[in-house]
Amino acid sequence: MKDNNVLELLTEIARFEATVDMDKDYRIGWGWRHVRIWPATLSKLFKEGYLENVFRSNSHTGYRLSELGKSLLAAENTPPRTHQEPKLATPNSLFDDIIGHDGVKELLRASLLAEKPVHVLLTGPPALAKTLFLWDIERAGGEKAIWLVGSATSKAGLWDLVAEREPSILLIDEIDKMNAADTAALLTMMEGGRLVRTKRGRELNLSNPLRVIAASNRCEKLSPELRSRFAIRQLFPYGRTEYLTVVKGVLVRCEGLSPELAEEIARRLDGLTQNVRDAIRVARLAPQLGVEKAIKLLIGGNESEK
Repeated sequence: MKDNNVLELLTEIARFEATVDMDKDYRIGWGWRHVRIWPATLSKLFKEGYLENVFRSNSHTGYRLSELGKSLLAAENTPPRTHQEPKLATPNSLFDDIIGHDGVKELLRASLLAEKPVHVLLTGPPALAKTLFLWDIERAGGEKAIWLVGSATSKAGLWDLVAEREPSILLIDEIDKMNAADTAALLTMMEGGRLVRTKRGRELNLSNPLRVIAASNRCEKLSPELRSRFAIRQLFPYGRTEYLTVVKGVLVRCEGLSPELAEEIARRLDGLTQNVRDAIRVARLAPQLGVEKAIKLLIGGNESEK
C-alpha cells in the first residue's frame, strides 16, 4: 500500500474518531461502515500496525487507530523543525593548497556562501584534487560538515547521521559507488533539505538547508534524478608544470617534507605518473627505502635511467 494512500485513509479515520466518544460509544471499536473503507483495506492497515483490533465476532470487527497510526499522522502534520545555520565563513585562503582549477574554486566558494543550497559534483579521472577540495571544505566547515565515503554509506546510516548531527554541509567522496537504494535518502535531502522518516517508536521531520558537495571518478552510474540535482564540473589532468607544483605543495604541507626532498620526489616522478597519491606513497616509503628504490618498487621500471 502506497504511503500517500495510507495517510489519506488514516486521516479519514482520525476525523471520524475525533467526532465520536471512542471510550463511551465505540468501546468495541468502529466498523467499516462507519468510516466507509472496505474491510479488506482495513485488514491491510491492521496488518501493517496502523490499526488496533479491539473486538472480533462473526458479525463485527471493531477497530481503532493504533499508536503507530497516530504517530504517523502526527509526524505528517507537525511543521518541520528548522534551524538557521550561520553562513560558512570561507577564508580567502580556502583552496590555496590546490593548484589550478580556478573556475571550480570560484564555484565552490560561491555555493558555500549562497543563501540557498547549490549542490556541486566534481568528476574526472583519479588524482585531480577532487578529494583535496572535500578535505579543505571539511576543515573550513568544522562541525557543520560531515564526510562520507559512498562505498561505505547506507540509507539508514545516512538518515541517522543527518538526524543526529544536523550538518550544513554533506561531503560525499566516491558517490558513484553508492547503491541506487542508498542514494534515495539524498533525493529528498537535496530537494529542499527535508528529511522525513517514520518507523515504530520513532518519528522524524526535519527541514535543513543541506549543501551536498560530492566527488566521483565518473557520474554515469548515478541516476538521472540525482545527477539533475547537481551542478557537475569536470576536472581535467594537470599539465607538467602544474603537476610538479602540486606534488611539491602537497608533500610539504600535508606530509611535512622539506622543500628539498619534495622537489626531488617531484622531479623523479616527472613523466612517470600523473597521480599525486604516488608521490605521497613515495614520501612515506622514502625513509625506509630511499626515494629511487621506493619509486622503482611502486611504479616499476628503472627510474634511474630517466
